[in-house]
Amino acid sequence: YATGRRKDAVARVWVKPGKGQITINEKPAARYFARPVLRMLITQPFLVADRYQQFDVICTVVGGGLSGQAGAVRHGISRALTNYE
Repeated sequence: YATGRRKDAVARVWVKPGKGQITINEKPAARYFARPVLRMLITQPFLVADRYQQFDVICTVVGGGLSGQAGAVRHGISRALTNYE
């Protein structure tokens, strides 16, 4: 578990071993973040850590706009991966 923040957005992120499913506010990431750039942004921590599609993510995010929320989710995933290993 970790908390990510960006601008006015705050994301609570839970990371667990799985198949790479990302759920944000009870919706699939592809549906919550319609823009491909935002989806790419939230998967960056997994690519850097060479852990792509090895963890499932459950996230709740509030505040700010979509760009700030994507940044907060990315920050939370990065911190959760750091705490996990």
